[in-house]
Amino acid sequence: MRLSIDVRLDYGITGDADVLLQIEAAAMADQTIESESLTLWSDSPIRAVRGEDGIGQRCWSRGHGRFTAEYKAIVAVKRERVQLELYPATPPRMLDGELTPYLMPSRYCPSDRFEGFVAREFGGLEGGPLAAALTEWVYQSLDYRCGSSSGETTALDTFASRSGVCRDYSHLLVSLARAGGIPARCVSAYAPGVDPPDFHAVAELWLAGDWRLIDATKMATCGDIARVCVGRDATDIAFMTVFGQAYLWEQTVKVTPLD
Repeated sequence: MRLSIDVRLDYGITGDADVLLQIEAAAMADQTIESESLTLWSDSPIRAVRGEDGIGQRCWSRGHGRFTAEYKAIVAVKRERVQLELYPATPPRMLDGELTPYLMPSRYCPSDRFEGFVAREFGGLEGGPLAAALTEWVYQSLDYRCGSSSGETTALDTFASRSGVCRDYSHLLVSLARAGGIPARCVSAYAPGVDPPDFHAVAELWLAGDWRLIDATKMATCGDIARVCVGRDATDIAFMTVFGQAYLWEQTVKVTPLD
């Protein structure tokens, strides 16, 4: 699938502040950047740095007063369908070292707090069958409700409230997977059909020797998701981090399928 991406960020910066952006689609084997442009209205030059795990890139800039960024791209996604039930389990002791952080609790994904729940509710399942069961449980158990969470909401809060937005679905699935011994990470992405239109958050689980994209909201499938970046949780995948104070003027994210 080919996707047209059109993003505009318009923020006010109080005083001066460094700004870290992650809004560019990542060039990867399963998604090709056919064209793209990033424009920032800033007096400071843009400085690009590698994204987490070498996926995508972050861009540093400096904001003062009005800070505006526009990103346009066409991305071709070519990815095999995820069939979770078919993937065998890999014992944690057999995983490569770079996967270890994705088995551990993190700020928004306190996976250690879910170990008892996963063992009790999903005992006997492992690997792909466990991942499929956890994904379906998150989808069935949560209500997608805008405004029901904040930037401080953790997976434990979402588990208690049974509601959230894509970020919360991702955090909860990642936490449950880690609690079940499956490496899991959060993914910032673009996808068509997201309601309301915005940056999208999904999960990736390490199964059968590769990362498998999963959208627990079921608003997107793995074949129409364009990754931006990956990380332990929302701390690593935020589309914009302001090292100071900022306020929103306008933000639009449009993702349109071209095929």
